[in-house]
Amino acid sequence: MTKAVRPHTFRRRDLVGGHVAIDLVNTVTARDAEPTDWLDGYPRLLEWAALTGHFAAADLTELLRLAESEPGSAEQALDRIRELREALHDLIAALIQPGGPVPAEAVDQVGDHWKRAVASARLTVSGNLPQLQAGIGASGLDYLHHELALQAFDLLRSLPLDRTRVCPGLRCGWMFIDSSRGGRRRWCSMATCGSSAKGRTHYRRKRAHDPGAGGP
Repeated sequence: MTKAVRPHTFRRRDLVGGHVAIDLVNTVTARDAEPTDWLDGYPRLLEWAALTGHFAAADLTELLRLAESEPGSAEQALDRIRELREALHDLIAALIQPGGPVPAEAVDQVGDHWKRAVASARLTVSGNLPQLQAGIGASGLDYLHHELALQAFDLLRSLPLDRTRVCPGLRCGWMFIDSSRGGRRRWCSMATCGSSAKGRTHYRRKRAHDPGAGGP
């Protein structure tokens, strides 16, 4: 699917996915209308990564230095992030549709990205928990790509299918994991899509009772 690429200043309200890999998927907005890619360059990716809180500031500073010295390689690394993002979107979208077909291409792509990440990762133990961890030393400009691929694989192994949803808001299509107590969350955010939907419902009801309301 063709996407317009536009600059965007990321804010906390853009992180609604419930997992950093889903927040990566949501760096494309309006998937249900005219998809827009907010990652307009490697520096923008670093801005998003800093906002997530999942990456050390020192690592992001080093990545920026590398990107400035190797702009061509940085652009290629961003392309790999985008490829991972789209494969994740297609795979998760299929998994949360009961009985729907799972696209083999997306499965293969996510698997390939994970294999590349594993090849550069090292095994660490935090407390009593072994885990694979990427690092700039081995991954270079692909550090975010590799770390996100590893985290995405962990997510897919335990994805709560009955609580992973796609926002039905107009010009949205964001994904999120519903962690609410009642499990009835419908919107990516009540402050944005939820509020807009309530406003449209109120307007329609007002027009139904007073056809003259709202102008000609």
